[in-house]
Amino acid sequence: MEILKWQKIASKYLVKERWATLRVDTCKLQNGSIKDDYYVLEYPNWVNAVALTKENKIIMVRQYRFAADIISLEIPGGVIDDGEDSETAIIRELQEETGYSFDSCELVATLYPNPATSTNKTFTYLLKGGVKTHEQHLDEHEILNVEEYTIEEVKQMLKENKIEQALHVAGLYYGLMHL
Repeated sequence: MEILKWQKIASKYLVKERWATLRVDTCKLQNGSIKDDYYVLEYPNWVNAVALTKENKIIMVRQYRFAADIISLEIPGGVIDDGEDSETAIIRELQEETGYSFDSCELVATLYPNPATSTNKTFTYLLKGGVKTHEQHLDEHEILNVEEYTIEEVKQMLKENKIEQALHVAGLYYGLMHL
């Protein structure tokens, strides 16, 4: 059977904020049925990075994540600002979060965090040749530690499920496949 896109026949915004927008849609499916109250979250696009130092260590950040109530070990990343392309965003995020600059930057994956209910994408980059060039410049509510791990240590943490953020696990796998 050919799978066709749903047809949006009505849409209403319930919340429209900088970091998240919630709308409710009414859709017509290919079999003619109508799906009422389909909730969609509109988030800005994100970037993250598998970032290697000149010594070939992977830079990671540890920070508290309120919604999950966990202290999470992650790869650096963040939101793409309005008018910013994804490569510029990841270079900016790495400088802000870690203070590192890099010799190379390569897009290795474009993923949808949750395409059933969210509109945004995450762009994952592999950066190499990192050196610390300045101090962190964190956002007002960011509190994070920068940590470095060998490639083997990161692989072991992945095997042991010690990295819990799904998009970052996926990013690490894509980055490691490109090394």
